[in-house]
Amino acid sequence: MFQRNSVIVFVLWLCTVLLTGVAHATVDREKLLSEPGVYGTFAVFQVHEDWWKLDQASRRVAAAEIKGVIQKHGERVAIDTYLLRGLTEKADFFVRVHSTELMSNQHFLVDLMGTTLGTYLKNTVTFNGIAKKANYVPGFPADLQTALKTPPDPGPKPYAIVIPIRKDADWWLLDQAARTTLMQEHAAATVPYLKTVKRKLYHATGLDDVDFITYFETATPADFNNLVIGLERTRENRHNKRFGNPTILGTIRPLDEILDILTR
Repeated sequence: MFQRNSVIVFVLWLCTVLLTGVAHATVDREKLLSEPGVYGTFAVFQVHEDWWKLDQASRRVAAAEIKGVIQKHGERVAIDTYLLRGLTEKADFFVRVHSTELMSNQHFLVDLMGTTLGTYLKNTVTFNGIAKKANYVPGFPADLQTALKTPPDPGPKPYAIVIPIRKDADWWLLDQAARTTLMQEHAAATVPYLKTVKRKLYHATGLDDVDFITYFETATPADFNNLVIGLERTRENRHNKRFGNPTILGTIRPLDEILDILTR
């Protein structure tokens, strides 16, 4: 429990920092999200019930520490925040962190969990992966390659879904040509949903207990539901030893909004 004087001192200090508007360089988020060789870390958190026993003033001061941590690491990592509370009983929010060095992701998360709020968080799930150039698309027919370049419809896509995937041993024993044939069928099944479902793939073999981390954004969960049903009908799906478990479903929310929910 914070002492009253400590709360006042911290709030005055925080106001001074905000009013002075000290500028800090930030990493190029769009570049990190589009280039290969970038590491992505997904960290899911559940807030301990003792957090809600703190008075609101203490919770607000503790939440303000999080902004300082994000500012501190802004030069090296890009951070996206998501609300899970209300859609699952197993967690409250998650963060997706990108950087060119996996250790930078680690440093940010260590500092996050070292805050006052962090001491009330349980890290329920963490996935690590790396973005790479497409392995199979160059072997697809030209018309399918063109179709796969269809840009998503403009406008917000508030829902985010994360699905970890692990392949069976037989998948890795197939030669490149055989896997390309199966992935061509997989890719064709996604074409009807390219405008409404945005996707990003992370390779995780050796970095995690899964082989791939698939990340999606959409404004229409029904389309995503139909997309997954379509993928389950392909032959490539037979090689999925693990699909989900867990499947993470949340909404993309600004950090301020998530902190406001946690301090009400």
